[in-house]
Amino acid sequence: MKNTPFTLLFILITAICFSQNKTYLHCGAIFNAQSGKLEKEKTIVISGKEISEVLNGYIVAPSNDINTIDLKTKTVLPGLIDMHVHVEGEFSKTSYSEQFRLNEADLALRSTLFLKRTIDAGFTTVRDLGGTGVNTALARAVEKGTIVGPRIYSAGKAIATTGGHADPTNGWKQDLMGDPGPEQGVVNGPDDCRKAVRQRYKNGAHVIKITATGGVLSEAKNSSNPQFTIEEVKAICETANDYGMIVAAHAHGDEGMQRAILGGVKTIEHGTLMSDKTMDLMKIHDVYLVPTITAGKEVTIKADEPGFYPEIVVPKAKEIGPKIQNTFGRAYAKGVGIAFGTDAGVFKHGNNAMEFVYMVEAGMPPAAAIQSATITNAKLLKNDNIGLIEKGKYADIIAVEGNPLEDIKTLLNVDFVMKEGMVIKQ
Repeated sequence: MKNTPFTLLFILITAICFSQNKTYLHCGAIFNAQSGKLEKEKTIVISGKEISEVLNGYIVAPSNDINTIDLKTKTVLPGLIDMHVHVEGEFSKTSYSEQFRLNEADLALRSTLFLKRTIDAGFTTVRDLGGTGVNTALARAVEKGTIVGPRIYSAGKAIATTGGHADPTNGWKQDLMGDPGPEQGVVNGPDDCRKAVRQRYKNGAHVIKITATGGVLSEAKNSSNPQFTIEEVKAICETANDYGMIVAAHAHGDEGMQRAILGGVKTIEHGTLMSDKTMDLMKIHDVYLVPTITAGKEVTIKADEPGFYPEIVVPKAKEIGPKIQNTFGRAYAKGVGIAFGTDAGVFKHGNNAMEFVYMVEAGMPPAAAIQSATITNAKLLKNDNIGLIEKGKYADIIAVEGNPLEDIKTLLNVDFVMKEGMVIKQ
């Protein structure tokens, strides 16, 4: 068959379009999240959203139309994953009054700044563990490309018990409190629990978050008492499993953690007052700790700033905040699974990588800390497309100057960010 002028033109146009959809990254070193080691002098070939090849050496692109990015002086890593953020806000002296002043549109527009700071810091995927529901709308907007930000796995509104941490009317005067129910994320008894999970699924949530114990920043007096029965936790976890969602449990107190673990949750958030028995239970049931050390450091500092938190919050912050890093160190040494998460929003979005510094301070090797924010979190999110730099994965790629395995603080300054083949920061 002869090539007609039309056929040749079609081949030429196809070749140009194909080449324009490709990118070559010349990488000084790549962090292999599977092995935890660096592999030097590599070329990553990206086609569209995906990595099509990872080649040895610096391969010259076959066409001048193909974009080549020079990262020869950089260490290249998979996009980082933070399993605990709150994208709707950022704590300040006015945070407790904002719920009466800001509309959902205000929250959404402000959150676009937080999302941009987060992805610029190298975090291409986050799990948002509680907001008003604006977080779920933001997840859809990012997915559609309406706004720039990390991929979001949203819990929507966290599930609490009446008066518990995440009951949205804590601290309100009585005629405003009302009696919020499952739709608002407040439950009492297994039937309420099942309805609350199904409502979150209906609203578009990807994961479920419960507040298994008291907390620090809510206007309730106890920071650590258990707040769900085992039967209630089981009802939540069984229903979530039916709908393909895992359950994260905010927990500071030991008894509440044990109930959450035995009830079927997958991650314990914070884990501050965790006993050795609870750590053993986590290992038996394959439950991961999301440490959020950075948030603990932040609330400890802010508790000494007059007027930053309501009076009821201050003693809780001073009790819980200083203990989180030590608990993390004990849990890691004991062999509890660790999933990287920060509680960003309690502190400034974009400073998420400080968590690596605190994890390494507490005894976790840099490679293991980075693995907790890449391959481990990808597994927990059940997303085979992220967490590794290899053929067929999404081109979620970041780069830093220097070697983070020798100096973890290099992750505080991310020079290059790509998400699904699109350069976000260079």
